[in-house]
Amino acid sequence: MMFPIRDENPQINIPYVTYLFIALNVFAWLALQGMGVEPALSQSVCQFGLIPADLTSQDILRARAMCTIDGQPDWYTLLSSIFMHGSWMHLLGNMWFLWIFGNNVEDSMGSPRFFIFYLICGIAASLAQILADTGSVVPMVGASGAIGGVMGAYIVLYPKVHVHMFFLFRTFAIPAILMLGYWIVMQFAGGFSSLGTTGGGVAFWAHIGGFIAGMILILVFKDERLLAMHPYRGWKQTKHETSVWQKVPTKKGSWH
Repeated sequence: MMFPIRDENPQINIPYVTYLFIALNVFAWLALQGMGVEPALSQSVCQFGLIPADLTSQDILRARAMCTIDGQPDWYTLLSSIFMHGSWMHLLGNMWFLWIFGNNVEDSMGSPRFFIFYLICGIAASLAQILADTGSVVPMVGASGAIGGVMGAYIVLYPKVHVHMFFLFRTFAIPAILMLGYWIVMQFAGGFSSLGTTGGGVAFWAHIGGFIAGMILILVFKDERLLAMHPYRGWKQTKHETSVWQKVPTKKGSWH
């Protein structure tokens, strides 16, 4: 599995909202989800997770729900679900992606706009998952849909910025458009293969919905004045620390 280590994109301003969302996710995991210990984990997933059938009034399926559904749609779960996680690895993986890509997207629009942008992407991700399976009684949790929106914005803003990847005990750098393009293709592949299936799994359509929302919303939310401060915006970048597919040298000059 390929995993991003860092990008070659300078941070211009302090990303207060990126830090805030990371803190809120960690707080929710510690205070509301009991750090993954039962029964707190299951209770939090049922209370704050998004259950499509709950919001679409799929009454015929309520008897098979793993969580108690009281018949009153809990619309707040469109947002609360994006701060819940299912495991330590789920939380850490999502926060790592937000850490790498969030600061530069926040740089492009300022902290207040980024706060709204992130939440809208999260809601769009939730709605996409509902549309994909309106009768699902499986709770959906995770920040990856909102973070998908961040990545969708990143690919529009900084397509040529190199992202350092780790794969098979080696590191290499590739343009963001290739790395994030590969990621979204994998989400579509997983999404289409999951159509018609039942049970839990990865919420591929939430990832896709968030990503597409981010690509569109960034055209409205970006601040050209702030974006102009970035040397690597758009397709203008011509210099890199590394070349495409080139292995990354260590400080001692060896390759790893």
